[in-house]
Formats: sequence, structure tokens, C-alpha cells
Amino acid sequence: MTLFEKIIAREIPADIIYEDDKVLALRDIKPAAPTHILVIPKKVIPRIADAKPEDHQVLGHMLLKAAEIAEKAGLASGGFRLVINNGPDAGESVPHLHLHILGGRPMSWPPG
Repeated sequence: MTLFEKIIAREIPADIIYEDDKVLALRDIKPAAPTHILVIPKKVIPRIADAKPEDHQVLGHMLLKAAEIAEKAGLASGGFRLVINNGPDAGESVPHLHLHILGGRPMSWPPG
């Protein structure tokens, strides 16, 4: 069971800011920006490369909710970045798909 599965099951505490039947959003414990929120699907998908065609609804839901959560967090006017890491070389630390919402400061390009 991954860390995120334990958070979803309420076995580990987290600063949860949004939840519905498909996703859960929480504040990152090691923020990389003033606002750093994770959007996690409740369905276990190890990484985006492992997603299947039948996962399209949860993937689309994650993106739509990320935009909504970012707006509620006050990031809409200044902008925000959405990041999905895929594999250890990309910085993936938990093998459970999750989307990072980063904002509250200027972002540089290229990232990383």
C-alpha cells in the first residue's frame, strides 16, 4: 500500500483541502512553491505511463479539479503550473499517480 493509499484510507493524517468520489487534494508536506497542492486519484494508477484508455474519465477529472482548486487557492490571476512526474528520473517519489499544483511565485523554464 502506497503512502497516498494510506492517506486516502485515513491511516495517515494529511492537510486535505478537497475530496470527492474520484480524487483527493492535499497540501504537499515539502512544498516547492508557496502554494503546492497534490491532486491524487483514488483509483490506484502507478504513473501516467500506466494509465489505460478506461482511465480517461479520472484523468480528465483530475485536470478539471486541479484548475478549480488552483482558482480557489488564489492562483488564477498570477498563473500556476501543473506537473506530473513519471518514474524516478523525473522525480517521482510515490508510485501512485498524482498531479502537483504549483503557484504563488514566478516559475522558470525549463523546469528542473
